[in-house]
Amino acid sequence: MLEAIDREEPDELWCLGDLVGYGPRPNPCCEAVEGRAALCLAGNHDLGVLGELDLAEFTGDAVVAARWTRGVLAASADAYLSSLRPTARRDGVELFHASPRDPVWDYVLSTEAAVAAFDLTEAPLLLVGHSHVPLTISLERGVTDGGLAQDGTETRLAPGRRLLNPGSVGQPRDGDPRAAWLLLDLEAGRALFRRIPYDVVRTQEEIRERGLPDALAQRLAHGI
Repeated sequence: MLEAIDREEPDELWCLGDLVGYGPRPNPCCEAVEGRAALCLAGNHDLGVLGELDLAEFTGDAVVAARWTRGVLAASADAYLSSLRPTARRDGVELFHASPRDPVWDYVLSTEAAVAAFDLTEAPLLLVGHSHVPLTISLERGVTDGGLAQDGTETRLAPGRRLLNPGSVGQPRDGDPRAAWLLLDLEAGRALFRRIPYDVVRTQEEIRERGLPDALAQRLAHGI
């Protein structure tokens, strides 16, 4: 994914959180994002690994993975994750790991959640993560519209307001196992949803080698 992004020569790289929690390489992930991202948010799994959230709030497999991650997390990765927060702002953009209602836990997967997100914010563009589902939702003249954003979807950022979810790099949940990312061209007023294959089989092997729950490996092949 980073190679694909480099080919676009973006001005900045933004990450909406959850660098760690399910995957077999937490330290390289933290190192890569710290070295490349101009902006990064803290996700619920990052906060769980740090001990800032009670693991009782997580599912069983996520708890096992978080405890394993705690045991292997390098001091530098711990320090980087500890410096992150679940919200951020840029000119004309508000970013949330989850949503404006609850930047750590809330899912924007319904019209009601999208309306609430627009009501609680003012920026023309909202970016959310957490659900692992790529979305494009518009608010124009009081009407909310949109839904799943498949590979190649191009969204105009005006008129009105937009709420976008780029999807997930490592664990998509829209039935497409390819890594998902979003290219924003704020000057041109457009967003392009992108997908790129990665070595799922190798990642599955590493998950199993580390003794993490097999379900975390299996789901990668199906994008769920």
